[in-house]
Amino acid sequence: MPLLNLGILAHVDAGKTSLTERLLHSAGVIDEIGSVDAGSTQTDTLALERRRGITIRSAVVSFPLDDVTVNLIDTPGHPDFIAEVERVLGVLDGAVLVVSAVEGVQAQTRVLMRTLRRLRIPALIFVNKIDRRGARYEEVLRELTDRLSAAVVPMGSATGLGTRAARFAPHIGPAALDVLADHDDDLLAAYVDGTVGPDRLRASLSARTRQAAVHPVYAGSAVTGAGVAALAEGIRDLLPAAAGDPRGPVSGTVFKVERGPAGEKIAYARMFSGTLRVRDKVACGGPGGEGRITALTVFDRGGDVRRDEVPAGRIARLWGLTDIRIGDSVGLPRAPHGRLFAPPTLETVVVPGPEVDRGALHVALTRLAEQDPLIALRHDRVRREISVSLYGEVQKEVVQATLADEYGLDVGFRETTPLCVERAVGSGAAVEFNKQGANPFLATVGLRVDPAPAGAGTEFRLEVELGSMPYAFFKAVEDTVRETLGQGLHGWRVADCTVTMTHSGYSPRQSHAHQGFDKSMSSTGADFRGLTPLVLIEALRRAGTSVHEPMHRFRIEAPADTLGALLPVLAAARAVPRTTESHGAGCVLEGTVPAVHVHALEQQLPGLTRGEGELESAFDHYAQVVRRTVPERPRTDHNPLDRKEYLLNVTRRVGG
Repeated sequence: MPLLNLGILAHVDAGKTSLTERLLHSAGVIDEIGSVDAGSTQTDTLALERRRGITIRSAVVSFPLDDVTVNLIDTPGHPDFIAEVERVLGVLDGAVLVVSAVEGVQAQTRVLMRTLRRLRIPALIFVNKIDRRGARYEEVLRELTDRLSAAVVPMGSATGLGTRAARFAPHIGPAALDVLADHDDDLLAAYVDGTVGPDRLRASLSARTRQAAVHPVYAGSAVTGAGVAALAEGIRDLLPAAAGDPRGPVSGTVFKVERGPAGEKIAYARMFSGTLRVRDKVACGGPGGEGRITALTVFDRGGDVRRDEVPAGRIARLWGLTDIRIGDSVGLPRAPHGRLFAPPTLETVVVPGPEVDRGALHVALTRLAEQDPLIALRHDRVRREISVSLYGEVQKEVVQATLADEYGLDVGFRETTPLCVERAVGSGAAVEFNKQGANPFLATVGLRVDPAPAGAGTEFRLEVELGSMPYAFFKAVEDTVRETLGQGLHGWRVADCTVTMTHSGYSPRQSHAHQGFDKSMSSTGADFRGLTPLVLIEALRRAGTSVHEPMHRFRIEAPADTLGALLPVLAAARAVPRTTESHGAGCVLEGTVPAVHVHALEQQLPGLTRGEGELESAFDHYAQVVRRTVPERPRTDHNPLDRKEYLLNVTRRVGG
């Protein structure tokens, strides 16, 4: 039976979870359609999801569609949980992008469509809520073309907009031929010859949709069921089935990790090749890691069932992989699709309540980070504090509620601060030689730091012969360089630089007669791990670093007569409007604003614009901080900026 792994994507409140419920009901998987408002939906299983009426974690549910088995993945729509969407995109065969007929194309809609097109994931578009007051169809079709720059093919017409009697009549009109001819030379030639029939048109539509060149558009209502049958037909006929050779080498990708009732890890994996069986030992969890599958289930008709094996194309839940993490491969690794969305740009310190055990809080936060790796934890052992990185204030509220509901831990947070980065200003080099000067380590390490273009990342190079000392020592230096760059001169991560090892040296293994290895006379990896931070920080000092804060690009649509109230607020938030356009009684402002002020701007906008203003924002770039006071971040390491303090912490002495 053909299989399709389908993602449902949308801006928050566009109705994707309601559409999931309607599809499950139409397939006979559930007897009664759940309500997001009532917290009774099939895929929103967390208590917090049911209470807030939003999707926080992706969920998988399976249903039959005639002869096709669909594994449907419902994803979060709120931008604070965009990391959850990113992980799902890598395992999809196709997607349905849900757009509200009332609100039209929104901020997250644009982000998602750009990503679908970049990954060339075939996608249908469903214009939902045509029964709601203010619903539009033709206008939304124009928005899809203009604001998404997408080649859309209307798959019918909508009538009775804004009423419970709203309906979608499926048919392929002349507009479809015009769009498809732009992407199909053979169809264009047949069109010129006057030989295009319905079958030829349908074949072209199917082929170009599966190539992600065009996007068929359906309309309807998840609440009333209007248009859902036509959408289901499109899912079955126009999206590609899962591919993969079940006889090939085992290869899959983990996109979700959760804990079972006994605290055991359960990994959700999409199999791309081979057949995975219970009791198989597979490579996983990073280089050299292995695990044995103790149990597995596959999704079937709204639930999951035990199986002895899972072939290529399917999604399964796996037990037994104790060291598995989100993004890991099972079996042969696959090429990663890279970072799709911006990393978190905000950070806050978790403040435990008076009765909270800090050890229990550490365990709970570690488990939350397993489920969402971008909730990066930062431990400050000196101040006994834990910081978490975030996308926004809603995510902070979710972390707080999850700790209370699932772990019984009452916590608060300090004020949210921007997550800055440091960049090298120039080049700087430093070296310390084995058994010379105040170097207490049996190692020679020389490093040069050079700036790299924004977005280039960190590169480690060698200007010394690889055979000049054991490879393990080079590896110790490289690993320590990458770790040390997590905290620059001002405490922020150092981004986009090249670190070159210019000098190396070591003391060969020494031993006394009839005795074992004497580490007081022989270099070990610990010597290189201990010396590298001192050399690297000194090279950074000589290069100099500047602090850069995260900036969001924003787009505000508001009544033109509210511009006078808006501009002073934008100025106070250090926003810089780049363009201002008037459209009748409305205006559009576009520009940049520091990430730390976005939430406050969202809260103020309704009051400034009589509730008519709309704000879109997304991370754009890091900008150098030019204020007199440069933001500093407390260090959590042994502080190689202070040589005496560092050596006391690392060696219990201050020099050689």
